[in-house]
Amino acid sequence: MIVTLTMNPALDITTNIDRVRHTDKLRCSAPRYDPGGGGINAARVAHVLGAAVSAIFPAGGTTGEVLTKLVADAQVSLHRVPITESTRESFTVDELSTGRQYRFVLPGPQLTPANQTECLAQLQRAAASADFVVASGSLPPGVSADFYQRIADICHEHGALLILDTSGGGLRQISSGVFLLKPSVRELRECVDRELDTEADQLAAAHELIDRGCAKNVVVSLGANGALLATPVGSQRYSPISVPSGSGVGAGDAMVAAITVGLSRGWPLDKAVRLGIAAGAAMLLTPGTAPCRRDDVERFFELVEDPVEVA
Repeated sequence: MIVTLTMNPALDITTNIDRVRHTDKLRCSAPRYDPGGGGINAARVAHVLGAAVSAIFPAGGTTGEVLTKLVADAQVSLHRVPITESTRESFTVDELSTGRQYRFVLPGPQLTPANQTECLAQLQRAAASADFVVASGSLPPGVSADFYQRIADICHEHGALLILDTSGGGLRQISSGVFLLKPSVRELRECVDRELDTEADQLAAAHELIDRGCAKNVVVSLGANGALLATPVGSQRYSPISVPSGSGVGAGDAMVAAITVGLSRGWPLDKAVRLGIAAGAAMLLTPGTAPCRRDDVERFFELVEDPVEVA
C-alpha cells in the first residue's frame, strides 16, 4: 500500500490562448479541470501504474467538493479532511503562438490546528498498514515549517518508508527520517543556501543532506537534463530521454510516484529511478495535469539508459 499526503491541494484549471497580452481581455479556450497538488498527482499516477494507493488531503468549499469528486472519479481511494475555507485553484495558460506556459499558483486556505491534527490522525491510521508514504507539495498558511518532520516521525514509528517532495521551510526543517528526498536543483539550492552551478556542487549538497541524517537517499530532478541520485555509497547520473515538448506540469510528481511504485515492486532504487524518469517524460504527452498513460511509461522505460556512476 502507498499512502499520499497533500496538505495544500488545488483544483487545477488549464486553458490555452493564441497570445497572452497585458491589459486586453483574453478569450481563452474551454478549461480543463484536474485534481492537483503533489500527493494527489502522485496518487493518480501510482494508480495508473497498477499500485494500491490511498490519498489523504484537506478540502473545503465548492472547490474542495469538485476536487474530491475528481479524485474519486480517478478511482483513487481517498480520505478527505473537511476544512472551513475553500480549497485553492491553480491556473495554467498555454500560449499557442510561442509554446510558452504561464502558471498562476494561489497560496491556499488557512488550516486550523484542529485541521492539522486530523490530517496527522488520518496519516497515523493509514501509515500503520502502509509500506510507503509520499508527502508532496507546499505547506499552506497556518501550518508550521516542521510539519513534514512530524510526518517523518510518524512514518518511522510505523515502519513506513517516507518519500518527500517539498520546498522552502518544509524542506529546511527536515532533520531525520526520510527514506528518499526528491528536490529540484532550485529547491536543493534554497535548502543549503548556496549556488549549485555544477553537477559536482549539486551532488555535494545532496550528500550533505545524507550525511546530516536528513534523508537516506536523494534524487535531484534536472528536468530536461535527467536526474542525479545520491546514496550513502555513491552517486549516479541519469540521462534524459527525448520526447515531444509539452506541458511539464506534474512531471516531478509523476517521477516521485513511479519511483515509489518501482520500490513497491521490490526493485532496487536505481531501477526505480529509471521508471521515475520514464513517467516524468510521459507526462509531457498529457494535457493539463492529467496522469500519464501506463503504456507510455512502459515504452519510455525501455529507452532510459542505465545510470552512470559519478566519482
